[in-house]
Formats: sequence, C-alpha cells, structure tokens
Amino acid sequence: MAENGTQSQILLNENGTDFRFEKRAATRAAGVVGFWTMLSRVAGFVRDLVIALFLGASTGADAFFVAFRIPNLLRRLFAEGALSAAFVPTYVETLRRDGLTEGERLARITFTFTAIALVLVTVAGIVFSPWIVRIIAPGFIKNPDMFLLTVNLNRIMFPYIFFISLTILASGVLNSMGRFAAPAAAPIILNVCMITAVAVFSTFFNVPPAHALAWGVVAAGLLQLALQIPFMTRCGIRIRPNFDFRHPALRKIGILFAPVALGGAVYQVNVMISTILASMLAPGGVSYLYYADRLVELPLGVFAIALGTAVLPSMSRQAADGDISGLRESVSYSLRLIAFFTIPASVALIVLRVPIVAVLFQRGAFSVTDTHETAYALFWYTVGLWAFSGLKVVTQAFFSLKDTRTPVYVSIGAVIVNLVGGLLLMGPMKQGGLALATSIAAAFNLIVLFVILTRKLGGTPDGGLFTTLLKLIAASAVMGALLAYTRTLGAWESGLTAWNLTVLLGSMSAGFAVFVATAYLVRSRELGSLVRFLRNRGM
Repeated sequence: MAENGTQSQILLNENGTDFRFEKRAATRAAGVVGFWTMLSRVAGFVRDLVIALFLGASTGADAFFVAFRIPNLLRRLFAEGALSAAFVPTYVETLRRDGLTEGERLARITFTFTAIALVLVTVAGIVFSPWIVRIIAPGFIKNPDMFLLTVNLNRIMFPYIFFISLTILASGVLNSMGRFAAPAAAPIILNVCMITAVAVFSTFFNVPPAHALAWGVVAAGLLQLALQIPFMTRCGIRIRPNFDFRHPALRKIGILFAPVALGGAVYQVNVMISTILASMLAPGGVSYLYYADRLVELPLGVFAIALGTAVLPSMSRQAADGDISGLRESVSYSLRLIAFFTIPASVALIVLRVPIVAVLFQRGAFSVTDTHETAYALFWYTVGLWAFSGLKVVTQAFFSLKDTRTPVYVSIGAVIVNLVGGLLLMGPMKQGGLALATSIAAAFNLIVLFVILTRKLGGTPDGGLFTTLLKLIAASAVMGALLAYTRTLGAWESGLTAWNLTVLLGSMSAGFAVFVATAYLVRSRELGSLVRFLRNRGM
C-alpha cells in the first residue's frame, strides 16, 4: 500500500497552489481510492451474494438490513459526512500554518474528544434501541417477532459506530497527508468479516444468519481501526489521549460539524426515509431497495465518492490560499471526470438491470420475483445516479470554503422533496416510487447547490463541462443500443448459468469497448486524461 509521498510534502509549502499539480494530485489520489474501492465493491458483491443465498428477501433479511442501516447511517452522517468534512479542512490548514507537530497535537485532541462522545452515543443506541427501531421501521411494530429481531440485531451492531468513526477520523488524517490506500482498503475488511461470519458460523455452528452477520459487522469495525494505526505511525502521527478540549482548532471543527452532519449526507437521510416508508410495504420491500441501492453504490463509490474524497484536500488548499480560479477549475475537472464514468454506468445499469440482478442474486432464497422487484427499484435509483455523483463534488466545494450553512438549507428542502415524493409515489409505484423520490430529491439538491456555487465562485465552473456532457451522452447512447441487443441473448429467468454469465460479461465488455471507441471519435478530453494518467503510472 505504499504511496508517493510528494503530496504530503506539498501540504507544508507556503507557496500558492498550482492547479496543474492539484489536477494531477486529485487524479492520482482518485485512482488509488478508486482501485481499492473497486476491490471493496467486488468483495461487497460477494457479501451480498452470500446474504441473498442465506436470507433472500425474507423477513429476516428485512430485519437485518434495517438494523444495519441505523449504525451505517450514523457512519455516513456523522463520520464520513460531518466529521471528515469538518476535520480535513481544519487539519490541512493547521498543517500548512503550524507544521506537523501541531497537526499531531490536533489529531490527538480530536481523537480523544471523539472517542468520549462515541462511547456515549453507543451506550445510548444500545439502551434506546427499541425506540430507535420504532422510528426507523414503524411498519415492523405489527410483527412482534420481526420487531424484536431488529432490536436485538441493532444492539449487537451499535458498537460498530464507535470503531468505524475513529477509523474514518484516522482516514482523514492519512488523506490529508497524501496517504489514500489504507483508508480506501479498509472497507474490504467489513465484507470479508461478514462473509466469513455468515458462511462459517451459520453453516457449522447453527448461528442464525442474521446474528452471524451482525457479529461480523462489529468485528470488522475493530479490525478496520487497527489497520489505520501503523500507517499513521509511519506518517509521524502517534495517537495518545490529549484532553486539551479548549484548543481553538477543535472549536472550529465543532462549529463546522453540526451543519455538515445534515448537509453532507442528504443521500443517506433520503435512503433512510425510503427505509421507513418501505417498512410499511409488503414484506421484501426493504430488501428490494437494499439490493438495488447496493448496485447503484458501485459506480457511486468507485467514482464519485472516491473522487470526492481525493479532491477535498486539494480544494481545501486552494480555498486556504484564496485561489478561487483554481477551485473553480477543480470543480469543473472533477464533475467532468465523474460524468465520464457515471453516464455510461447509468445507461448500462438501466439496460442490463434484470440480467445483473439475476446473475448476481437469483439463487437460494432469492427468487425470480425478487429479481424483477429489485430490478424495478434499481431502474428508478439509477435515474438519479448523475445527481448522487455530482453532489459529492459540489458539496465538498462548499466544505472547502468552510460554508456549511448553504448545504444544510438546501438539504432540508431535498429531504422534504423526498418525503413528499415518497408518500405520493409509494402507493402506485411501491418500492420504485420510493427510489424515484430519492432520485428527484438528489437532482433538486444538486441543481440548487450548483447554481449557488456558481455565484460564490464568480462564474460557472464550465471548463467544457456542458460540451463534455453532450459527447458522453452520445457515446453512451451508442453503447446502450448495443447492450439492448445483447441483452436479448440471455435466459435471465434461469438466474446464474454459464451461458447467462458469459452473455452478461460479454455484453459489458463489448459495451465498454464501444463506449471508449465512440468517446475517442468524439474527442473526449477525459479519455485522453485517463490514458495519460495510466501511461505515467506505467500501466
């Protein structure tokens, strides 16, 4: 996991930022994060295959997914969203102004304060679990066995939020110093632990699959934190308790934290609203949304979240230096790079939604009906993939400017849009309506934030953005036509067979080749940037 140390040296320079360097740094970092995230997503798919095999879309699956959603939401909301976005700009600023020693001190203080707060949150979550489940899944109350199972699973998994939040804080330290591999690789541990737990303990020790998965989640949180420690030590950061809670930088992090908690995690809040409403549908509704969301998370995690994680330190440096022009260029470049991946990914997911779900999940307890119901939700989630992806970059731009209020105000409107849309659409469209409402809310959020960001940056972060979108849409349309034909060659009602797997992999490979060729013909700048990046890396 060794990485180039150039970026960590640049952090301490007093000179103004060079956009060409920041562009290369962001691309390089996104490549590292994207590589490990891809491996994690592959492991995640194996995990979901195993879960589908043991639980399918049963009431036990619904209980586990709801119970896991609660600590996972807190992870996204407070750790990945608020804690990371509030800590990284402040930590980068401290490193640039005061050096590594003061940065280490700030890291120790933040770790100490956060650990104490997390202990309180964890204890409260375990004690008040029945009330939390009543709020998150009110539809489960009418089924006492499902309700009790969800409460028990939630209590088992709640300590996960303690371990994973400290893990993400450690990741923020490493990312700020140009170290991206270890933080990006850590989620693989979660998938491996869950797979091992359900496969071994359910098979050989008769532990109920849902309980085995829950204990695997807790073990993964501890191991993920343990992975970060050696890498922090190599960077000169040794975490020991420091109770100097009056440190001005900690106060600054606290001021940024509260609004970012909502503004940076609207997608997860909206997914939770969908979970609440889905608990009122027929059994299986929660599971359909979960499996569909997992498929959308692949391009979202590999491309959007990876790039958003990588560009935050660069944007923070540009904002700290007052380089608004460079920040505007970074926003444009990041959006163009995300579009290069997410537009064709959206077309592929929509056209191949049934084949993908059938090959990945349709076996064991997962039926043909479950395949079509999940594919139905996947279609409406994918409609909003462009918005989910763009939000990560645009929101990070606001955070780098230390503007946390604007995302909050806009996110409140997005949550209202999602709630109203879900209530209106869940009746006629069931889980598809809930997925569509989430997509509409994300589009509303992105468009409003983009307009406001344009005004703050003194101009549209274009840089050829709209021309790029037109070229990518054209290339993706050509690819989609090919996929629509190759899709007809499979017998998808049979689920995973050698022929179906061959057709699906062949379709995806041919579609990728056609997209790249068409992108080359229309002279996509992003394709050229990626080719040069791969050449420079010796790939």
